[in-house]
Amino acid sequence: NIETTCLPTTQGLILITTTIQYISKMPATRFTKLALASIVALAAGTNALITNPVRTVITRDIKTPDPVPQSGIDEAVSLMTSGRMYRYNVKDSASSTVSKCEVEIAEYTGHKYCVALNSCGSAIMLMMKCAGLQPGDEVLSNAFTFGAVPSAIEHAGGKAVYVESNYDHVMCVDDLEKKLVEYPNCKFCLISHMRGKIADMDAVKDACDRHDVILLEDCAHSLGVEWKGTHTGHVGKVSAISAQSYKMINSGEGGFLLTDDAEIAAKCAVYAGAYEGLASKHTTVPGPEVFADLPTEIPNYSLRMSAIAAAVIRPQILTLDERREKYNKRYAFVTEKLVERKGHLLSIPVNTPGMTPVHDSLQFNLNHDITDEQVQNFLDEAATHGLPVELFGHKSNARNFVNWKFAPADQPLPLTAKMLTRACDVRLPLMWDDEDFETMVDVLCESLDAAIADEDVMA
Repeated sequence: NIETTCLPTTQGLILITTTIQYISKMPATRFTKLALASIVALAAGTNALITNPVRTVITRDIKTPDPVPQSGIDEAVSLMTSGRMYRYNVKDSASSTVSKCEVEIAEYTGHKYCVALNSCGSAIMLMMKCAGLQPGDEVLSNAFTFGAVPSAIEHAGGKAVYVESNYDHVMCVDDLEKKLVEYPNCKFCLISHMRGKIADMDAVKDACDRHDVILLEDCAHSLGVEWKGTHTGHVGKVSAISAQSYKMINSGEGGFLLTDDAEIAAKCAVYAGAYEGLASKHTTVPGPEVFADLPTEIPNYSLRMSAIAAAVIRPQILTLDERREKYNKRYAFVTEKLVERKGHLLSIPVNTPGMTPVHDSLQFNLNHDITDEQVQNFLDEAATHGLPVELFGHKSNARNFVNWKFAPADQPLPLTAKMLTRACDVRLPLMWDDEDFETMVDVLCESLDAAIADEDVMA
């Protein structure tokens, strides 16, 4: 009677059948209360059932950053006590906290030269200028990246030309080949390893070499990531990494330019603020013969890293490999469970063969048979239950190229545009407990169920 009178929908029938199977084993008093509560909920419609109070909720902060180890705090306090926070207020390079940090970063990544800067955006801008970019030069770059990348191109005086990104969230090599032909005057390709995902770098380098284009690597997200056994940033002529709060090393803001090219390293140090003879207080730069008259020939942009930032970074370098292992283990768990439970509704970007990843965040693509309205419902459901999920293609997302009005695309990017409408992003905070990621999977799956009224909602 209840089934036919109160549950005119298939979903309602499934739910009450499951409920009856469960409550039939309860004492009479509990049966009456639960049956009454179910009927009240059903009277409000199917949506009331899908969003019932039994839903999983996350109470942890998804934006919890990695903390600074105590040794970094102690060194930073010591610097503040002495007042020597300016990188050049030291006797020599051996006394410099920033120079020590540069040495340790270069040793980790395997680069010969390293210059510490106030941000990765500064590093990206300077690597283009140091590589020879002139005002108005075209720079090929991913259509899917963070807005800081086209901003850096604009800052350096270049003009961004966008290359399609695919459903693995990396640069499409086929479109790169196409753009290299369409833009024969282009001299630079700035590839962004967005969210630590690496394209086929051998194919990218081959294409650039055949067209006499200089390859540059934005490694903001790929510290700890390797390409065929070598740290990212070695296929291109120069690269940049980040120490912003949500990256693998956290100094709030910070970045490093890395290269094996002596002239680029010297120019970067001078652009950053090594005026007069201050280059002597660096360790990971070439000798004075390379600097020559550079301090008087190129401007000083004052983009130096402070000793405080370097102090808090240094101990984090020591734990990079340990944290990579922890991130990857958790990522494997989350993706396996998501595919197991909702593989018919989403897909996980595939790592390019040859890369060793650092999965400090989760990305997945919702199927295109899920409507735009259902996608928004999913985002709302997840947020309501404590889990902010970013949609890369959202109208306000800084990773959506349509929002780069300061550097607009001069031709359609249909592959990237379509991918972004279903590409989702979730942080995997290191400081959460393993059990929190079980909760994360539940919230994601339940939110999908609620958003699209999936038939396995009660499974």
